[in-house]
Formats: sequence, C-alpha cells, structure tokens
Amino acid sequence: MRSSSNSCGIDHYPVMYVHSIPEAGRLLPSASQWNSIELDFHLVPKSNTAYDSIPSQYSKSFDCELVITDRDYFKRFLYVSLAIVFVILALVLLVHFLPHKHNHHGNSKNLTLALNQALMFFDAQKSGNYPSNSPVKFRGNSGLKDGDSLPGSLVGGFYDSGNNIKFSFPTAYTVTLLSWTVIEYHEKYADIGELDHVKDIIRWGSDYLLEVFAPQNSSSITLYSQVGTGNSTQVDNDISCWQRPEDMSYKRPFSACDGTASDLAGEIMAALSAASIVFQEDTAYSRRLIQSAKILFDVATKNESDHVQGTYTAVDTCGGEARMFYNSSGYKDELIWGGTWLFFATGDVSHLRYATNHFGAAEEEETISEKGVFYWNNKLTATAVLLTRLLYFHDMGYPYEDGLGSSSDETNLLICSYLSQETFNRTPGDNPMKMSYMVGFGNKYPTQVHHRAASILWDDRHYTCEEGNRWLYSKDGNPNILYGAMVAGPDQNDNFLDKRDRPQFTEPSIAGNAGLVAALIALHDPPPNPPDSNGFSLGIDQNGIFEKIHKPPPAP
Repeated sequence: MRSSSNSCGIDHYPVMYVHSIPEAGRLLPSASQWNSIELDFHLVPKSNTAYDSIPSQYSKSFDCELVITDRDYFKRFLYVSLAIVFVILALVLLVHFLPHKHNHHGNSKNLTLALNQALMFFDAQKSGNYPSNSPVKFRGNSGLKDGDSLPGSLVGGFYDSGNNIKFSFPTAYTVTLLSWTVIEYHEKYADIGELDHVKDIIRWGSDYLLEVFAPQNSSSITLYSQVGTGNSTQVDNDISCWQRPEDMSYKRPFSACDGTASDLAGEIMAALSAASIVFQEDTAYSRRLIQSAKILFDVATKNESDHVQGTYTAVDTCGGEARMFYNSSGYKDELIWGGTWLFFATGDVSHLRYATNHFGAAEEEETISEKGVFYWNNKLTATAVLLTRLLYFHDMGYPYEDGLGSSSDETNLLICSYLSQETFNRTPGDNPMKMSYMVGFGNKYPTQVHHRAASILWDDRHYTCEEGNRWLYSKDGNPNILYGAMVAGPDQNDNFLDKRDRPQFTEPSIAGNAGLVAALIALHDPPPNPPDSNGFSLGIDQNGIFEKIHKPPPAP
C-alpha cells in the first residue's frame, strides 16, 4: 500500500513487521508423596463423624491450643500478612501483563531485517552509473544520456516506481523524509549497521537534486521536474515500453520549470536543507546544499509584484505529464516546510518567521480529505510537528511563541507521532489476505511486482520493447526478487491481485518506501544504554536538530 510519509511525517495507517513463537509450559509431577502436618487450633467445632479419628497414611496430627496473649500484636500480624499477600498478587499481575522482553527483542530482529530490505529497494531504483558494491545484483548502468543536451547533466537520481521515469517532486520528498529519520534516529541506524547505507541513499538523491536545480541569476532559476515520458504520441517511451532501464534506447525528454513552481522549489529546498544536517561533518558539501536551498528560498518567496506563485503541475511545460502521477494540490505547505528545514539548517530566524507567518494560510489551503495526513502532497502535518518540537524543546521566546502556538494546536489534533505496533501488523501479513505486502518479507508476498527491472531476466541479453511484453504478461513470478518493495496494496475492500499488469495493486514507489523506512526505524528498539549512562533512552536524538539554533535576542 502506498504510504503517506512520515519523518513524522508519516501515514495514519502505518504498517509493522511481527513474528512470535508461543512458549509451551507443563506441570512437573512430584516423584515423592507429600507429607502433610495437620494443625488443629480448635478454632472450629469438632466434627462428629468417625472419619476424624481415622489416621491418614501420609499425615501426622498434632493437637494444639492457640492462645492470643496480645491482641495488638495479633492485629499487626494480620495486617502484615495481608500486605504480603497483596504485594505477591501485584507482582504476579505485573509479570502476567507486562510485555516479555524476549518477545520484544524478537520483534526487533524482524524489524532490523525489514529495515535492511526496505532500504535495499532504493538501491534497486538507482539511475546512472550503478555502484559495483550494490547489494542488488540485477541492476547496472542506465540513463547515462539523461539531460545530455543541457550544459549540465541529469544523470543519476532514482526511478520513481516500476517505470523508468524520474520525478523530482517525490525524489525531494524522499530525501527530506529519510534525512529526518537519520537526524533523529541515527543512533538506531548505527546500532543495526544501517547508518552508512541510508546516508548513501540520501546522498544519491541530494546529488541529483543539485543537478535539477539550475540558477540562472540572482532572481531566476530553472528546475527540472521530470526525466522520461509517458506521452502517447511517442511509440516507445517509459510507460508504453516494458524494458529494463539498462536497455533503454528511446529518447528521454525532460520537463523544465521556472521560479513559479513554488511547491517543487519548496520541496527541493526542504530536501537540501535536511540533507545538509545529515552531512554536516562534510563541511564543503553541507555548505553547498545550504547555499542552493537559500537561493531557492529567496526566489520562491520573493515579495515582488510581478512574481507569481503556483504549483508545478499547473503549467503544461513544467508538470503537465506529472499530473497523471503526482498532481500537486497546493504550494503553501511546501514553502513553509522548506522554510522550516532551512531554519533548522542555518539558524536564520527569518526563515522561521516566514514559516510561522504563513502557517495559517497553508492551513486554509489544505483540503478536507487531507487533514492530518503527511505524504508527498501534504507537508502541513509534518511542519506542525517540527515547529511544535521547537516550541517545547527549544524556547525561542517572544515574538515566536504565538506563531508556534498555531502549529501546536494542529499537532494536538493529530497524535501522529505515536506509532502502534498493533496497527503496523497489516503490512507483514495481519490482514484479510494473510500475506505480506513487503516483497521478500515473510512466507507469502507478491511475486508479480509491477517493476521492469525485477521482472526481466538478468542474463546479459538486450531485450527490445516487444520482447519485454513477454515478461509483462507472463504468469510466472519475477525472476528477480525486489526485496523491501512495499507494493500499492489491496483495494478498499481488502482485495489484492498479485498480477504484474495491475499496477494499482503491485507497483511500489520511492515515496511509499520512504514512509515505510520512517515507520520501521521509529518502531525499532533503541540501542542499549552505555554502562556509564543513568538515563532512559528512546534511541532518538532530541537535540541534534537544534544544533544550529541559538535563542534570538528579545524583540525591541
């Protein structure tokens, strides 16, 4: 199923991966007879039956007189006895109802595997000069002529889904969300050995975003929103042709936008800013990311009378083709999202001021159906979470308290930062179809994934578009397992068709998998506290995101 992201920024139907083995228990019989000692304190009347006088084969009887010499001591004895009974009962209940630690670690092992596979999906989506050390072995160099008519280059980036098109808008969203997870959960990533892996994926995306952004001068920019096409007037293209990326020989046009593509500019601004925090130890690269984000902010938010703001899909030459895939419904949420991340990356309060001053306008632009949803088309929820964290964990003082308060009100309605493991079970198999919607995870998962590279045999042969159709309509499973890909999932009635030619069920996307990664790392166990630690760790870096921020001087 497609996920609506979430560096908090996550979907309300997040999904989790759980595998438990119930433990069996049995009573152990005694190897000997139990000897009992019967104490008669004469507290009840004697029985008149003759059975009382029959000695038991396994008992000894003693006749005792109970004399209470001090009632206060006796009452104290009763109180202490009752207290001990209640303590024992409470301990029994705690042991019974508290989660067992060994099961929790078992879940984390499954989450570690799921996270590793979910990240592998991004390796399978890489375009350009393919790295030789990639864990995905059915991919190679592709798209090396992308943008060859430009002064720069458009080689690299990610193929969006099962087709061979590269969209800048969801790529930027993916980079932003993955960067957010690293900023806050880098300790978890490091503990399970995935920190370098996820940072490599982020850098692959941020390098490409630097290419799609071409500043012309101080007041004009060009943004490339798409490489590849699904235009029906061209016989062979990235939609009509079922062909591996490595075999592409048809022309791949690109779409260009100017500074009026406010939503695209805001999302790329957010991605570059968030990535600059991830790579802050690489000073030169981090500075380059920030400088590009600043230029985007200045052009996209300039308050000149002739400057027009809008969505990238509103202009045919910019995002006309993207309407079928990623139609943008607004731009104000992306601009405050980008401004917020640029503030965290630089500490410049002018960017925070823009985000807080325009938060209300972004709320008015939000559609009713998307209230409280964080995904590639709506960033308001995630921005509210970021600003609320700033309000509670890093006091900015007056006059920012009022502006941050509106974002806090939005967050109070969401409770989107709390992920439930129970509700996350639907992806790995706790659903009516009893199957995992994450490829390669679990015992039953989709085998006919709508994905060109995964569905065609990797045998060093070149397959034409016509030859590729044989693989598209084959009833056999894909010859290459696309590990970690979260497919689109079931329909509203929980029906699912595992058919390659039904992309509405079996096609994955980078935006969906970014949300999956965010959910998995949030649910994963935190690393154990170091021996010298006396605190309780959730595995989240609560202060790293505020490193560049200093409390501003009081307003005059």
